[in-house]
Amino acid sequence: MKRISLIVTATLMIAALSNGRVLAQVRPATAGQDTLVQGGAPVATFKSAVDLVRVSAVVRDRKGRFVRDLDARDFHVLDDGHSRPIADFKHDLAGVSVAILFDVSGSMEARFVKAREAATHMLGWLDRQRDEAAVFAFDTRLSQLTPFTVGLPTLPQELDLLSPFGATGLHDAIAQTARRLDGREGRRRAVVVLTDGVDNASRLSSSEVSGIASAIDVPVYVIGIVPSIDNPAAESSVPSAARSALVGSLADLAEWTGGHSFVASTPGERNAVARQIVDELRHQYLIAFESSGKPGWHPLVVRARDKDLTVRARSGYFAGQSRPTSH
Repeated sequence: MKRISLIVTATLMIAALSNGRVLAQVRPATAGQDTLVQGGAPVATFKSAVDLVRVSAVVRDRKGRFVRDLDARDFHVLDDGHSRPIADFKHDLAGVSVAILFDVSGSMEARFVKAREAATHMLGWLDRQRDEAAVFAFDTRLSQLTPFTVGLPTLPQELDLLSPFGATGLHDAIAQTARRLDGREGRRRAVVVLTDGVDNASRLSSSEVSGIASAIDVPVYVIGIVPSIDNPAAESSVPSAARSALVGSLADLAEWTGGHSFVASTPGERNAVARQIVDELRHQYLIAFESSGKPGWHPLVVRARDKDLTVRARSGYFAGQSRPTSH
């Protein structure tokens, strides 16, 4: 079986997709922090060496139930429209690796307790013997509060000292946190974001969000922490809820990475969403195939050969020794 080798070393900038300006640059701040600031170079590049491309996939049947016990012969991979043979396939992995990302900007002040509740449920559904979690927080800076720890029992005490304040660099923080998972090989990996969806300091437009999402090789799950009136699925919701980023650009970001966006307004919903995310990660298949080696962006489609099954996986990858993030 070929060894999966996917080495992605990002430069410290995320470039704009639509107009060529750099939108966010990550610079070290104090220990455990990255500052989200605007840079000035026209195009940022990423270097990679791709032998095999790895894709995490979740499969459901028509009733929405997870499908177990598939093998490589049950999948069809289309790389830029061309069928690729599956070179490696795994279902039994060591465990789950989750980066829990708290929005602690000013708009979360009245919602932070509920975000903590959702994260506590998340830890409760993880396996204490094999699953690991790390905790991050952001406003315009990304801070690591707890490193990746197997069997993390509780949220860190540092959260008690945080008072939500300031502007929000949401999209930049998601991209940075995803890179922190790059070395967590052999596990089912994900970023879980707890936010109200407000981004009042974003450097990224909707199309740029999609571009970042396409380059992240781990699923991003968004849990919207909002009251029922701002929950598009609630009967009491106001019309503006349907225009929320939680069902717009953030939902696109999640879907493009193979994750999903949820809105949770009640304690029961927050517990159910946490459980669903962990269940999805437990049912991930890990599929690897050889890239054509053609530099640039490769649209990617993973299908089940059984047409009654639905596969969710990331939508593409970059190949080549040097690739710009702008299109």
